Amino acid sequence: MPAPTLDALVSLCKRRGFIFPGSEIYGGLANTWDYGPLGIEFKNRVQRHWWRCFVQQRQDMMGIESAILMNPKVWEASGHVSNFGDPLIDCRKCKERFRGDKLLEEKLGVEAAAVLTLDQVQPMLMAEKIPCPSCGAVDWTPAKKFNLMFRTQQGVVEGEGNDIYLRPETAQGMFVNFKNIVQTMRPRLPFGVAQIGKSFRNEITPGNFTYRTREFEQMEIEYFVEPGTENEHYEAWKKELWNWYRDLGIPEDRMRFREHEMEERSHYSSMTYDIEYLFPWGWGELVGLANRGDFDLTQHEKFSGEDLKYTDPDDPTRKFLPYVVEPAFGCTRTVLTLLLEAYTEETLENGEPRTVLKFDRRIAPIDVAILPLSKKEHLIAKAQELYKKITQETDLTVDFDVTGSIGKRYRRQDEVGTPSCITVDFGTLGEDTEQGEKDTVTIRDRDTLKQVRLSIGSLLEQLKA
Repeated sequence: MPAPTLDALVSLCKRRGFIFPGSEIYGGLANTWDYGPLGIEFKNRVQRHWWRCFVQQRQDMMGIESAILMNPKVWEASGHVSNFGDPLIDCRKCKERFRGDKLLEEKLGVEAAAVLTLDQVQPMLMAEKIPCPSCGAVDWTPAKKFNLMFRTQQGVVEGEGNDIYLRPETAQGMFVNFKNIVQTMRPRLPFGVAQIGKSFRNEITPGNFTYRTREFEQMEIEYFVEPGTENEHYEAWKKELWNWYRDLGIPEDRMRFREHEMEERSHYSSMTYDIEYLFPWGWGELVGLANRGDFDLTQHEKFSGEDLKYTDPDDPTRKFLPYVVEPAFGCTRTVLTLLLEAYTEETLENGEPRTVLKFDRRIAPIDVAILPLSKKEHLIAKAQELYKKITQETDLTVDFDVTGSIGKRYRRQDEVGTPSCITVDFGTLGEDTEQGEKDTVTIRDRDTLKQVRLSIGSLLEQLKA
């Protein structure tokens, strides 16, 4: 059962060191968020799992990391300078600004709002009597196109530099490196290039915690295929994306595919599907799958003057621009979804309430916690000895917690999603046979709450497996 409300998750994230409001001691900066010690560990785990699944375990994939700042002509070629925008509307009464399509989506649904032209947004808001979220007035200005790219300047003297942009997507870094990748790696079609990185969009109305922010991370793949085969690869990727989220514990009744209407698609796409998740506020995009055709390579060939055609290694006279199938994952949104889905409130047999994050073990921020039963020096020394063994002999992330009663420490580890807790007690030292035999410890499972007594040797073998 996912988090009952977004507020419940936000509270836990702040309390347990997952996500903090940005610049909080200065009053914050709207819709900016900092990942705390457990949050960055969790996000890194999600990214590593994604990279392993889609890059390291596939022979047809490779990765790159491209620069955030790029030549401005890249964004002219890609169409972002002329086409990348949202319908901006103003409330005439309070002067607040909003995305008109998003206000309409909340009442009419995504599909109905997507087909409206820019000129139809304001009349529809008035006809549906949709009020301003800030002041309640129904008095909107006509919609106008607002470009979402952040503009800055490159140069040493303020006001005398060249205008450049913070990238609004990671995809173009892969397209402009297509020639370099083909020349150095000599891949055969089909092949993919993957990248994880920051993107920036000057969203008009960000919100819903980390779901829609102006600074976010993407996990994107550009999969290059021979023209005419794109449909079969598209269908294969649809299954891959669905199964990846399903494997991490997202139930099928909380996911759905949604095809974009023609008017809703990006300018480069001939077909786009989203996998959406049922968030506390409604359905929202997790990953988009677009058929980009040869639009990007064609544009970059035209604007750069470089020959970007792929040469068939079996027939050097055959040269062409590959088509592209693009799975674009929202990393930040994926992290939020996995947090929401893991959040569980339950009542134990003794009537005690418990909040637990039931992460898949592969992405839990802490793999195992070592909890000495008391603060006795020789007991803590034995526990630290075990901590050192585990960290030296495995790749696991280990927490060491001596603060509070053992019950409170169990609850704390439950709240951060630690799959296993190891209790080192006086039986471990050989001082209390009622607690257990010498050189044995108790391992407690997060989900079942079952406790098993194991020798330290058996424990290490189990953890290494």
